[in-house]
Amino acid sequence: MKLKDKVAIVTGGARGIGEAVVRAYCAEGAKVVIADIEIAKAQEIASELGANALAVQLDVRDSKSISSLISATVAKFGGVDILYNNAGVFDMGPILEVSEASFDKVFAVNTRGLFFTLQAAAAQMVKQGRGGKIINMASQAGRRGEGLVAVYCSSKAAVISLTQSAGLDLIKYRINVNGIAPGVVDTPMWDNVDALFAKYEHLPVGEKKRQVGLAVPAGRMGLPDDFRGAAVFLASSDSDYVVAQTLNVDGGNWMS
Repeated sequence: MKLKDKVAIVTGGARGIGEAVVRAYCAEGAKVVIADIEIAKAQEIASELGANALAVQLDVRDSKSISSLISATVAKFGGVDILYNNAGVFDMGPILEVSEASFDKVFAVNTRGLFFTLQAAAAQMVKQGRGGKIINMASQAGRRGEGLVAVYCSSKAAVISLTQSAGLDLIKYRINVNGIAPGVVDTPMWDNVDALFAKYEHLPVGEKKRQVGLAVPAGRMGLPDDFRGAAVFLASSDSDYVVAQTLNVDGGNWMS
């Protein structure tokens, strides 16, 4: 097992890609903290997985909530070795219609929350003195612009940039910071994305989802389990010489 006795935190771990990563890490021998604002779902998964899983309620917009997450992890499992920084939200709209509230929420979760969760986990890793792995969830949207998706795209571009800077700064502590950029993934979040595209592009519900799936070179949308391999690789010793990179896991949808 590649992650035997490691302690991993997965934010947004109660559904979608986060849940798939939680299960992958447990299967590889890690002790996993399922950190999510939806605590009931996180507790359900933790109960299923047993003694090596812990559910903690987390709102990444709240610094006290982040601190409590690290404290609870250390109290239960004795430290932090891996952070999978996955919590995220989506919104979209034409430039002339974007509200301050929408802008602030997307950046508060996707960028600010991700950064300060990274900072808190890294501080604990430095204190422990045994290195660590941090994986930030970016997006192919962070590689380019989209007319209707300016705020989300820019929030994920910031994640890619933060991954580069944090990776360069923290490797001296043997903390590898890298990222994963998904393409289009069939998760509950994409149902929300599809509904918004239906609204702004005047499409039937489900049509945008069908279109983007057909456009993927691999022939389909991604599934949460498609991220298990990359998530385990970047959390394990196999990636010790990988620093400040963001890996596209998108069926060939974007090349960079």
